Amino acid sequence: MMIMRRYALLLLLAFASLQLLCFAADVDVVFYDSFEESFDGRWIVSDKDDYKGVWKHSKSEGHDDYGLLVSEMAQKYAIVKELDEAVNLKEGTTVLQFETRLQSGLECGGAYLKYLRPQDAGWKPNEFDNESPYSIMFGPDKCGATNKVHFILRHKNPKSGEYIEHHLKYPPSVPSDKLTHVFTAILKPDNEVSILVDGEEKKKASFLSAEDFEPPLIPSKTIPDPDDKKPEDWDERAKIPDPDAVKPEDWDEDAHMEIEDEEAVKPEGWLDEEPEEIDDPEATKPEDWDDEEDGEWEAPKIENPKCETAPGCGEWKRPMKRNPAYKGKWSPPLIDNPSYKGIWKPQEIPNPNYFELEKPDFDPIAAIGIEIWTMQDGILFDNILIAKNDKVAESYRETTWKPKFEVEKEKQKAEDEAADSARLADFQRKVFDVLYKVADIPFLSKYKHQILDLIEHAETQPNLTIGVLVSIVVIILTIFFKLIFGGKKQPIVEKKPEVAETSNGEGSSGEKAEEAEKEEAAAAPRRRRRDN
Repeated sequence: MMIMRRYALLLLLAFASLQLLCFAADVDVVFYDSFEESFDGRWIVSDKDDYKGVWKHSKSEGHDDYGLLVSEMAQKYAIVKELDEAVNLKEGTTVLQFETRLQSGLECGGAYLKYLRPQDAGWKPNEFDNESPYSIMFGPDKCGATNKVHFILRHKNPKSGEYIEHHLKYPPSVPSDKLTHVFTAILKPDNEVSILVDGEEKKKASFLSAEDFEPPLIPSKTIPDPDDKKPEDWDERAKIPDPDAVKPEDWDEDAHMEIEDEEAVKPEGWLDEEPEEIDDPEATKPEDWDDEEDGEWEAPKIENPKCETAPGCGEWKRPMKRNPAYKGKWSPPLIDNPSYKGIWKPQEIPNPNYFELEKPDFDPIAAIGIEIWTMQDGILFDNILIAKNDKVAESYRETTWKPKFEVEKEKQKAEDEAADSARLADFQRKVFDVLYKVADIPFLSKYKHQILDLIEHAETQPNLTIGVLVSIVVIILTIFFKLIFGGKKQPIVEKKPEVAETSNGEGSSGEKAEEAEKEEAAAAPRRRRRDN
């Protein structure tokens, strides 16, 4: 009885712990949308005229999982979701995470999210556009030279009151495939931010480091004085023309770069009276040619056939050659400037907008918006999450993203292998066609059967293709070297001519046999494997 009570108590404790963990996970999840239900009535599409792109509730290709789909090419899109309660980024850890799949690729466009400030900052959901004030912009962007996973923080300067966009330096690049990818930004209480792609950390930065954000959150202590002016006598020239230099007396600035070659002689046989082109004697005026409308007809020109055998036609002129007296325009040499003071810069003064900062002054997040322009359709957003615990975000990646990604990766691998096999088969087919032509070359006739046997083996076993190529090359090189260097000379043995009896002018039986053997070799059939 006592043992049963202990088991019951353990089960009760285990159940309570599980409930507590689930409750803790739910508390750490600030916002989550899996898009299993339609976005209609939950997300608000912008009414602005510029945003004509149509959003659709659609399945991810190859899955039963739904997402928010960009359905048209070359359009602007804007849609927003208000949060039930604004997220305070100044307290604890905050995780921003979402999935996106570029089903048609991404040549030029964005696939990022904007985490918007409260509406009292001056925006309305149905008028959401690119001017709507956000706290953070995060996600892929690619066009031309731009290829990055953006992370932009809009931070208020407490001195000037101006909001400035601070861009993460050297962000990770956008994956180039068409698989589902998950992007995660972890904002930590120690002023660090980590950017993860598919759960792998690609970038870690400090909000307060000038090395990580451009421009830095903390401005420089000094700035160039805007009222400082360069003195009129400030000389920035490092080198100046030598004032004491004098142009040499023999320097002729009027001399031409090229002159006639006086030593040149007109080639013998030059036809001075013959033009280089003449009227085509075979050309005739078209029957429908109207002199009044088309003008006077002229035969087309052709090259003068008499000039083809002569060194040249027309007026002969001496060729030009470089003028040895040409020196161009004279200019004095440069010397060090004794008055040089360097490149002028305004003096530094204290920056009136400088401030010190222990932590970023984050604005709260009150809504999530997608405001993009893209040339591609097929961009699918899914599983948008805001959490206060990076372990919770990790668990969502494991359960919502990873199974899809593994299926897509295996499918992509199979497609790539099939494409590689097709390319290899096409390459091998072209190689075999060339090898069959090689086998037909006359000086390889002695080795034709050997080459054909090698080709047939390679066709039945494609993995032998390289070996066959090497073997045939060896054969060709062997014959080549024999042709160049020759083989061992056979001793010449003089024999008395044997007179064979002939009948009706025909050759001997030995000659006939030799001729028959040659005909048989020449008529050897070209063998080729049958296609299955």
